[in-house]
Amino acid sequence: MLSDADAAALYDRLNPWDPARWPSDAFYDGLVAAAGSVLDLGCGTGQMLRQAREHGHTGRLTGIDPDPAALDRARRRTDVEWVAGRAADIPWEAEFELAVMTGHAFQCLVTDREVADSLAAVRRALRPGGRFAFETRHPQARAWKHWTPANASEVTDDTGRVLRTGHRVESVTGDVVTFTETTTEAGTVLRTDRTSLRFLDVPALDAFLAGAGLLVEARYGDWHCGRLTSESREIVTIARRA
Repeated sequence: MLSDADAAALYDRLNPWDPARWPSDAFYDGLVAAAGSVLDLGCGTGQMLRQAREHGHTGRLTGIDPDPAALDRARRRTDVEWVAGRAADIPWEAEFELAVMTGHAFQCLVTDREVADSLAAVRRALRPGGRFAFETRHPQARAWKHWTPANASEVTDDTGRVLRTGHRVESVTGDVVTFTETTTEAGTVLRTDRTSLRFLDVPALDAFLAGAGLLVEARYGDWHCGRLTSESREIVTIARRA
């Protein structure tokens, strides 16, 4: 079996934060480096903020996440503030220049209430003029079509085990996709997790942002700041607190 701690460690193996390799990481890395105070929503194991500190960021860095095992890994770095909670639980008011949600974490906000409450909390946490950067997969690209066992990832964990992690879509209901992630070793199932993600299109997304008092400052269709088009796979947004 894989414990929650094992799963958190495996996540880091499968998704290393590497701005030199991944344009998405480089995009956020530049924003974080330029901001004096940063709030990372859904920070997970804290890779982004830990590296920012390692690379010389001297400002306030704060991560919030509801996953205790992920935060345990994040807390190995003690010069970053780590908080247990969800986006809607944000307790701060007008304290951050920048808030971010990376790794498509925004899509974990499934209901209208979750989206609205989370965006309202983000706005409260930002200073006047502060910015919120995040991305969501564009529904037109139908990314879930590729979430099949045939496209499983293979990685060696910290103990030397060779693990395969694959996905299987259970349902597509409106703009919500529910799927399972299964990790196996030599064909033996070690862990299965079920997740639902919401694929908002641009009009719906912008309506939620406007309702929270966040104004779209920039919108891109890729990690090189390209224009959003009918072929775009991502909706990358930078919104500003009015």
